[in-house]
Amino acid sequence: MAPRHRIVLVLLVLAQATTAAWSQDTQTKPEPAKAKRVRRDPPGTYMGRPIAPVMSYLGAEWLIRETRVEEEQPDKMLDALKIKAGDVVADVGAGVGYTTEKIARRVGQTGKVLATDVQPEMIAMLKDRMKAAGLSNVTPILCTQRDTKLPDAGVDLVIMVDVYHEATNPELLLRGLHKAIKPGGRMVLVEFRAEDPEVPIRPEHKMTLAQVRKEVEPQGFKFIDSLEFLPWQHLIIFERP
Repeated sequence: MAPRHRIVLVLLVLAQATTAAWSQDTQTKPEPAKAKRVRRDPPGTYMGRPIAPVMSYLGAEWLIRETRVEEEQPDKMLDALKIKAGDVVADVGAGVGYTTEKIARRVGQTGKVLATDVQPEMIAMLKDRMKAAGLSNVTPILCTQRDTKLPDAGVDLVIMVDVYHEATNPELLLRGLHKAIKPGGRMVLVEFRAEDPEVPIRPEHKMTLAQVRKEVEPQGFKFIDSLEFLPWQHLIIFERP
């Protein structure tokens, strides 16, 4: 065989081997995994809503305004939750302790209220209120936006009254609360109804039920019910399964 023919034959064999190897490689190798899409919210927003600024302790008088009984009906709200003597309840974002005091009387001396807030000034006012009320079953806790300071699986009920919409990192907060609630325990959010334009509250301090569920359920909470008997607010109940 002529040398030139040998070269052509060798090149043909090499080309066939390369084609076969490439074909086998494309059949056996999986396609590269698609990058997981990361949600990036614009600053100051979460899942399409603005995050409201934390209410300053300088506005604490609004929390104890005389009209609050009529506008929010706090005793009827707590009646609906059927809090029992002996329960451990976390009042998250307790402020001056307006709701804390009412819960403390319901859980009694065999129960406990863990009252948390991110502002030391609020905690100081809460302590004064509990002392004046003669309540010894309340533990004031200065928490942070990143750490609830609550015990793991140590709480029967977490309640946030007009608070959740101010969380700067809702996912981190919800994960911390999920960790603190006993299996089968509840988390309750009381939020002004954004569905109702007649509710005289700034839009960033109101939430729709659909928005609350969209944010909370992916963090491991089961939606139980939304009670709508209050004049201005949703009473939204979740459970840690």
